[in-house]
Amino acid sequence: MESLYAITTGVLSACGLYLTLRGRTFPVVVGLTLLSYAVNLFLFSMGGLTTDGAVVINGEDDYADPLPQALVLTAIVIGFAMTAFAVILAMRARGDMGNDHVDGRTKEDSEESRR
Repeated sequence: MESLYAITTGVLSACGLYLTLRGRTFPVVVGLTLLSYAVNLFLFSMGGLTTDGAVVINGEDDYADPLPQALVLTAIVIGFAMTAFAVILAMRARGDMGNDHVDGRTKEDSEESRR
């Protein structure tokens, strides 16, 4: 179970980093979302992966740590809000500049650099 979590977290991190380094805004937003999923899996696995663990601590049994679960729930809400903000920001930049490159160049700047 731990190896599956580690592999999944690694794959999500690698894909998210690759997409974040792209030159267009939509892959950057998707990459940041994948990175937030990887961080959520990492935080969730820090609580210890137990099966049939009790929710309430009664002293002797294995239990599921509730703190990482609360952190992941908070991170999901914050990640959703930041993704919505990044999408709106990308749409605004597309409308103002006329393209969706993340370097901030307008069409006129691109044409001048080609000459």
